Amino acid sequence: MRTITLSFLALALLAKAVVAETVEVKYRGPVELTPFECETVTRSSFIRRVCYDATNQYMIIKLKRTYNHYCEIDAGTVTALKAAPSMGRYYNANIKGWGSDGPFDCRTHRVPKY
Repeated sequence: MRTITLSFLALALLAKAVVAETVEVKYRGPVELTPFECETVTRSSFIRRVCYDATNQYMIIKLKRTYNHYCEIDAGTVTALKAAPSMGRYYNANIKGWGSDGPFDCRTHRVPKY
């Protein structure tokens, strides 16, 4: 009985490790988060999570309940966002854009393929 229990536990852990997290990104669709480093944010009422893929300079950020994406965003900007006294103010002033004039707008910047 002990062998069966241990085998079941090993299979359950393996299955959990194989299934990667995927999120639905606004204007993009599903993105698997395996290549990203994600950080849950608890000190902001607006920003809930920041996921960054440094290789592709691609950030996915959860604002309230919606994941948004930003293309060709440098690691320094993402680090500054996470360290800012007010992440929401930093995001609004330095990352968010209006229309296609945003500094990291994925309509005008390279969108990585996964």
